Amino acid sequence: MTTTPTPTRTPARPTGRARPLVLRNRAFGTVWLGQVLTQAGVRMFQVGISWWLISEAASADGGLAAGLFMAVSTLPAVVLAPLVARAIARFAHRSLLRTAAGGAGAASAALAVWAGASELPVAAAYAAALALASCQAFFDPCLTTSVPELVDDADIEAATGFELSTQSLASLGGALLGALVVDAAGVAGLAAGCAAAYGTAALLIATVRFRTAAHPAADADAEGDAAGGQDAPRRTLRRLLGSMPYVRGILLCFTAANLFTTAVFVVMPLYTASVLHGDGATVALLEASLGAGTLVGSFTGARVPGRPAVVGTACLGAMAAALAIPGLIAARPVIAGALLLTGWCVGVIGVRFVALFQRLVPAADKPAFFAVMQAVLGATFPVASLLFGFLGDHFSAQTLCLVQAAGLVPAALALALLPGHPRPAGEPADLPAGVPPGDAGTPGPAAGTPEPTPAGGVR
Repeated sequence: MTTTPTPTRTPARPTGRARPLVLRNRAFGTVWLGQVLTQAGVRMFQVGISWWLISEAASADGGLAAGLFMAVSTLPAVVLAPLVARAIARFAHRSLLRTAAGGAGAASAALAVWAGASELPVAAAYAAALALASCQAFFDPCLTTSVPELVDDADIEAATGFELSTQSLASLGGALLGALVVDAAGVAGLAAGCAAAYGTAALLIATVRFRTAAHPAADADAEGDAAGGQDAPRRTLRRLLGSMPYVRGILLCFTAANLFTTAVFVVMPLYTASVLHGDGATVALLEASLGAGTLVGSFTGARVPGRPAVVGTACLGAMAAALAIPGLIAARPVIAGALLLTGWCVGVIGVRFVALFQRLVPAADKPAFFAVMQAVLGATFPVASLLFGFLGDHFSAQTLCLVQAAGLVPAALALALLPGHPRPAGEPADLPAGVPPGDAGTPGPAAGTPEPTPAGGVR
């Protein structure tokens, strides 16, 4: 049966393939740069305020204060998931992305003015974190859903890799600067830097023209008509995941893993203050090590051999071993190396599994799926932040590192034993109609490398 191509797909040019996607696709490159800036802004703010709480504002109960702050920073992605899914399905993606970035820039600017004019109360920092996280809760899944509108089908893996690499660049840039800016310019300087990053991102996105100007589901409907005149109505999340038990199992495994991996953003500042007795530069070193590893993993993940479930299991096991090292050896170079390995595993998992989801999830269901994926994977972040923040005021940071490592072992075993693994021929057991053989199991050879990745939870 012959199908006609959808009007929004442009055949990939055979020439220029060697060039990175962000250079040969101006629209995607511009939007990707906007995401780099927004991710850097939110990570700079999170790391900077966490260090400010531990070192200055609430040093007596710094662990609980930082844990509560990180919990507040992740609540919107969970609470607003249904609203985010409806907004992505209803509104033009460019407008939604631009509005989210602009709103975060306005909130950051207001905080900068307040912090510069008077002493900033802790509650104001929490409120600003809530506002920035709310904007980011719309931005990240909207961009993930927009990838097919910006690139050709053959570039899905490369686009996914670049999108996920923003987490790494944000950790390298935003997280590296967060604690340093707070030490040098206070919260006012931190908020001003965030406002500049968000404002620039909004301006960049405003210059981009997306391929789909109509309803975001137009592509899916067109594909359904071309395939046989059948409609492709959106399903509820329960029906969608019910028809894809393999995807559901993956999400549950990584949700459990995130309960322990995301705690690193509370444990690292506590470890720096109580074990290493360091300053903002030490926090920046540890954050940069994690970000550098994630960056390398994001760009090399597509080349790691093996089925996604096998690769994911191995990476979770390696992360458990790496996170246990700081609990046994309190030396900066050793800890930096352990976090480098942890970040690499996060990057590899993100590339393999988000690319897998891009192939497995029908186009009409992607707005709901990626919004809820962010919510499900991020739901453990508030719990982990509060739990490890509270424990950090009663137990040593080294003990918390060992708890993190031990918690990843059951998640790795569950992923290894997950029912519904790809068939021996390499095809997922629940491959939906319309996905060509060979497209769903392993990302293609395209070079490249994410509000949250499946195991990182760092968005």
